[in-house]
Amino acid sequence: MGLKSLGWLALFLAVMVVAEVRHIVSGDALILLMVLVPSVILHEVSHGFVALMFGDDTAKRAGRLTLNPFAHIDPIGSVLLPALLIFAGLTPIGYAKPVPVNVSRLRSPRNQSVLVSLAGPAVNVTLSLIAGILLHLRLSQILAQSNLLSSAQITVDPSLVDRIFFYMGAINLLLGVFNMIPIPPLDGSAVIERILPSAMLPGYYRLRMLMLPVVLVLFLVFPNAIATVFNPIINLWLRIFVP
Repeated sequence: MGLKSLGWLALFLAVMVVAEVRHIVSGDALILLMVLVPSVILHEVSHGFVALMFGDDTAKRAGRLTLNPFAHIDPIGSVLLPALLIFAGLTPIGYAKPVPVNVSRLRSPRNQSVLVSLAGPAVNVTLSLIAGILLHLRLSQILAQSNLLSSAQITVDPSLVDRIFFYMGAINLLLGVFNMIPIPPLDGSAVIERILPSAMLPGYYRLRMLMLPVVLVLFLVFPNAIATVFNPIINLWLRIFVP
């Protein structure tokens, strides 16, 4: 672990301590952060792993095909953004440092680059389904053991494990859907890259490098509009997996 990573970790821990002392952060926010970190890391690692399958070992040589969170810390996305959201009383979100991929090293760059990009959302959706199935099995077992399945309305006090499964499912579903929005640099923009003529790609790549702040501003300035889109998706997930 480098000194820079230690410094960012110390800063984030200091923020969490202050937030706890001032009663800003809730238990649910801590659980959300606990499941957000590995979810984002698996999202990024999947990009590098699929790229390696197609011939590009850039991420492997950079030491990024690891689950060690310190290899993926982004100062803004992993520390400053979550900290600001916590102090603003909002749901903490964040992102990891993008895994490097050299598209030109892929065996079929135009086609396989799309699969590399979509690997991240696919992993998040898979994790969401796994968490939903586990939550469904746990709650169904609790209801069966309580002989309450025939009751018209049942209230179950969720345990810590249930809350972890819920947030794991919800946050991964949101990560998967959000990253499929076809706006660069989100993963869904890979579809646009695939259909653009080759002559337009250099200009597109320059635009893509400038779009991340725009996406973050949209997310922070228009949270209600984003919630309008995502709430029905979460409600559908609940109807499927919560008995």
